[in-house]
Amino acid sequence: MSRQPQLKIPATYLRGGTSKGVFFLRDELPEAAQVPGPVRDALLLRVIGSPDPYAKQIDGMGGATSSTSKTVIISKSEQPGHDVDYLFGQVSIDSPFVDWSGNCGNLSAAVGPFAIEKGLVSAERLPQDGIAEVRIWQANISKTIIARVPMHEGCVQETGDFELDGVTFPAAEVAVAFRDPAAGEGSMFPTGNVIDVLEVPESVVAGGRIEATLINAGIPTIFVRAEDLGYSGTELQDAINGDAAALARLEMLRAYGALHMGLINDLAEAATRQHTPKVAFVAAPADHMVSSGREIKSGEIDVLIRAMSMGKLHHAMMGTAAVAIAAAAAVPGTLVNLAANAHERSEGAPRDSVCFGHPSGTLRVGASAEWMPGEGKRGEWQVSEAVMSRSARILMEGWIRVPSETLVL
Repeated sequence: MSRQPQLKIPATYLRGGTSKGVFFLRDELPEAAQVPGPVRDALLLRVIGSPDPYAKQIDGMGGATSSTSKTVIISKSEQPGHDVDYLFGQVSIDSPFVDWSGNCGNLSAAVGPFAIEKGLVSAERLPQDGIAEVRIWQANISKTIIARVPMHEGCVQETGDFELDGVTFPAAEVAVAFRDPAAGEGSMFPTGNVIDVLEVPESVVAGGRIEATLINAGIPTIFVRAEDLGYSGTELQDAINGDAAALARLEMLRAYGALHMGLINDLAEAATRQHTPKVAFVAAPADHMVSSGREIKSGEIDVLIRAMSMGKLHHAMMGTAAVAIAAAAAVPGTLVNLAANAHERSEGAPRDSVCFGHPSGTLRVGASAEWMPGEGKRGEWQVSEAVMSRSARILMEGWIRVPSETLVL
């Protein structure tokens, strides 16, 4: 049995939007964990408390949900015109891997405040009072994020009266802009279509065919109609997460969608790529109750959306999926756009913002899409920026302790 003292690693625990995560400065990690690889992954798994066959993460900082099993590594940016590089790791709860395939939009709101607190943003760019713009390079997907962080008397303002559904207490508003949010290389619509027909097993949907909008914006996302799955779009977590057959069915849909999008080469690969793509089902507005017991009237929203994250229905909405929703709503003819325009009996028209209902309430996001004609090739839709408001707060700072043998592989 090891008698070595535990390692002490500087860390900060932050809430960003409707997520929480453990933040590290890259240069303060043990040297072997400052670079990608099995040592870094082993460290982050142990920090969060994974893999845990009990799915509780009792012996770590994780909260046993996809929203709270998260890690972030920040460093001074190596990209021109940026302040910091932001690397996100989604830690599996019950399996021994960290998924680096995408971003966390909610925690993106916490990166700016963290960077300012840690002195990574030049002092001359920080107002005594007002809004500081932090230029973030999202290293997972090679994209730019601009966080507009409120400042008061030279310090980050964390408290305020901005309310975010899915977060109990109000805080200061942080506006987050995702520049050119099409994820990765290539087109926003990887197949070139705003609606595709997926061929799936009969266990997913009767007839083995389902229409889907497949989009790479913010995070790769598969949108389907709620009614095609037998849902209303007003479901809360227990209705889905307590149904093992439903979870298996939605995971199968995700795997087939990932294959169709070219994100994986074999269906089996989906098991080790849990973070992306996401699956979301959409419906036209309807009166419904959210998890807090509040009633949402159909006139308050444009569309209903429920999204899956790491194999479970999300309690609110992932920030990156909100970007995908904004982009899809902006493009005529997508399933999101059609559902959002259903009350207008429209065949689909461009939108520059959308207010959607999720299990905890509502959220408004904005994006404008433009059709770019192709020269010698087909044209494509492009979104230059998607914007949403979140909040962030430091919950705790100090040192994470992990057993010394964690770094011995």
